[in-house]
Amino acid sequence: MIVFINDRPIRLVGPKAASQLTEPLKQGPFNDFDRIVDSRLEVLKEDALQGHLLVLNTTPATIDKLLLLLQKANASRLLSITLGCLDKDSCETAIKKPFKIIKAAGGVVVKNNNILLIFRRGVWDLPKGKLDDGESSRQGAAREVEEETGVRVSVGERICTTWHTYTLNGSRILKRTKWYRMSSRDDSRMAPQADEDIEKLAWLDPRQTKLALTNSFSSIRYVIESMSNSVNQSIDK
Repeated sequence: MIVFINDRPIRLVGPKAASQLTEPLKQGPFNDFDRIVDSRLEVLKEDALQGHLLVLNTTPATIDKLLLLLQKANASRLLSITLGCLDKDSCETAIKKPFKIIKAAGGVVVKNNNILLIFRRGVWDLPKGKLDDGESSRQGAAREVEEETGVRVSVGERICTTWHTYTLNGSRILKRTKWYRMSSRDDSRMAPQADEDIEKLAWLDPRQTKLALTNSFSSIRYVIESMSNSVNQSIDK
């Protein structure tokens, strides 16, 4: 599970994955962390919130302390957190607990190797939105894409699921979004949905997409990277 809090990725992994990250004989992920904290041996403090942080032996109590710290502390130098959980399921429950969960879905629409991006509230984004009552994620993803862009789509495989937080009317929201790869069936009526604050739409090639995503959200970059990785894996097989 990966949760984006204040646009910072927080990844939760189980004991086996955590042990692989700290394997001393491997020149790999272990060396990618700027700070490693063992929650059994020390209390997580503000000075640890910088660069890429790995927290070992994470429990629900550790999660509670971390969420409180992220609310109050200066985390401007923080890039990411990886939580090595003793029990991954209980940690996932703990990180969801303080938030109201909203379910959403969206899509990465592809046409001739170009990706459809929307420009909304000053940043590049992907079309997505909340699910209606009784609506499946696939149905909601197609509906939201067509409403926000005017492009009719065919829904393909699921790319990934993201979780990101925000505040709305004083409530702390955790939005779960399921993302799908889509192909354009008809873009002859393509137009931005103005009442959703979408200013413009653009079909962007891979180079243009990479440049546009420098002015986007970490969660959106994660979706595009996940799709690219799945495509590369398919090619390698």
